[in-house]
Amino acid sequence: MEMEDVIPEVSLSAVGDKAMPIVGMGTTAYPPVDDETIKSAVVDAIRVGYRHFDTAFAYRSEKPLGEAIAEALRLGLIKSRSELFISTKLWCSFAERNLVVPALKLSLGNLKLEYVDLFLIHWPLRLSQEVRQLPIIQKEHILPLDLKSVWEGMEQCQALGLTKSIGISNFSCKKLHEILAFANIPPAVNQVEMNPLWQQKKLREYCKAKGIHVTAYSPLGANGTKWGDNRVVGCNVLEEIAKARGKTTAQQEVSMVFKTFSKERMKENLQIFDWSLTGEELDKISKLPQRKIVLSASIFGHHDLTVELDEEI
Repeated sequence: MEMEDVIPEVSLSAVGDKAMPIVGMGTTAYPPVDDETIKSAVVDAIRVGYRHFDTAFAYRSEKPLGEAIAEALRLGLIKSRSELFISTKLWCSFAERNLVVPALKLSLGNLKLEYVDLFLIHWPLRLSQEVRQLPIIQKEHILPLDLKSVWEGMEQCQALGLTKSIGISNFSCKKLHEILAFANIPPAVNQVEMNPLWQQKKLREYCKAKGIHVTAYSPLGANGTKWGDNRVVGCNVLEEIAKARGKTTAQQEVSMVFKTFSKERMKENLQIFDWSLTGEELDKISKLPQRKIVLSASIFGHHDLTVELDEEI
């Protein structure tokens, strides 16, 4: 079954872009996995119906994703690259005006693609150029960020046709307000952590008012990673609702980017459109205690900058 028959899509704000399937597959993994595992998982995902794939320079998954796309074309699982929606991200060590376009060209080289559908600033943060990997960043690696000049570079990427749309990730309302003050092309997407225990109501309202689409990552709390936990999948309220519906807790998230290499979980994540929550169930979820799960301190180290990065965005 073709994905357009299964997965709803959303049109982004950019002129002439194609719609984005609202469920995508993330390609980051911790602990890291080998390229063949990622490639195989992406091919499996395409086979079961995924057409939206999210990667980043920092994930080290661009090359295997590109290889999987080539394999899917060879196998006839898709007829052309245009059937896929591919997003990648500008890593913090490239957050300088003259490095943005070369960074995207580097990612396109990894992917072996002529363009991506969405290019995001990964974090509102600049790191020294030698910092190409995580997890712990030293304080001396953190440099002042000129967001205006970096966004000019992002806009140039779109003007050159290297990406169909541009956006940001992990941006607070404050940072969004800053970027909207000078942007000639407003961000199409803000990709942030979002789940029932971190619902981001203020941010969602702000983005809706500004015409910015919100994509949720870690919809299950990044369970199984060093920066996440099982509070979402183990939440009693969610488990009770899921049991009553004959679903799993993982299927309750109306979300965008799921990160799984399990073929069964891939299928499960696509089976979320044949049911809806009652008003009582939605009310229970809205009253869940809110606390951010994926703390930037666990990614970048314990620095002063993490206070702002971890505010309710």
